[in-house]
Amino acid sequence: MKLQNSPIDTIKFFDRTFYVKRDDLLDLHFSGNKARKFDYFLHNNFPNIDTVVSFGSNQSNAMYSLSVLAKLKNWKFKYFINHLPSYLKEHPSGNYKYALLNGTELIIDEDFKMTQYESKSNELFIQEGGAVNEASFGIQQLAKEIKEWKKENNIQNLKIFLPSGTGTTALFLQKFLDDEVLTVPCVGDSEYLRYQFSLLESDSSLYPTILDPLKKYHFGKLYKEHYELWSEIKEKTNIEFDLLYDPIGWSTLKIYLDLFAKFEILYIHQGGVIGNETMYDRYQKKFTNIS
Repeated sequence: MKLQNSPIDTIKFFDRTFYVKRDDLLDLHFSGNKARKFDYFLHNNFPNIDTVVSFGSNQSNAMYSLSVLAKLKNWKFKYFINHLPSYLKEHPSGNYKYALLNGTELIIDEDFKMTQYESKSNELFIQEGGAVNEASFGIQQLAKEIKEWKKENNIQNLKIFLPSGTGTTALFLQKFLDDEVLTVPCVGDSEYLRYQFSLLESDSSLYPTILDPLKKYHFGKLYKEHYELWSEIKEKTNIEFDLLYDPIGWSTLKIYLDLFAKFEILYIHQGGVIGNETMYDRYQKKFTNIS
């Protein structure tokens, strides 16, 4: 399997034109920024490895993507979580459901810490969210595709934007691109995001530009304005974005649009739409008047 060059769509939103790099269309099962991050492991041989191990939330995009990677490589997949809600256990949905269908061995350990885990010689241990140096392999390919598109379409002044969890994709994109990469923290604040950058790169001059959101959002919490913005984008552009990260991304980008009036903006769609199944159900339960 080889990741194909994802298309770039042109959309109209917020009364201006945007370009959208459709990494959600890379592959039916292996797509988005996680596919880019894990591309190195997909395309290299690990003769002594038969198991991949990782840790994170019970609805992590990385969990599902790693379950796909393990299936493609004929590996076992062990995934540690701190907590599993009883409702989710009884009614599997989203990334959790499909990771299980791919044969994931889910291990619930309230006290588990990745720093304490000692991987065995047959195990490949991947940090939460794919925040690993090997991620640069696939993200360099993404940067190459952006450069080629920019040249073919004679784009002169470009900014690249994407929302961040660990910030791995944004960090390595900035490393491989001359154009400024903009991002917004969706997990924690700007200080947390800079700390995440520092784990992979000590030179802060190489970091992407962090834009602060309008207000502090608690990761995973439901905000009606996020659902409404997500719905509006879907209706007006025919593109389904992630319901967790992208509303923060688009609402933050809107604040700064006047600063970027002279620039074209390429928004990187990072996939994650499988998780929308669970997010949508949560929104329906909390806000009964949504449709």
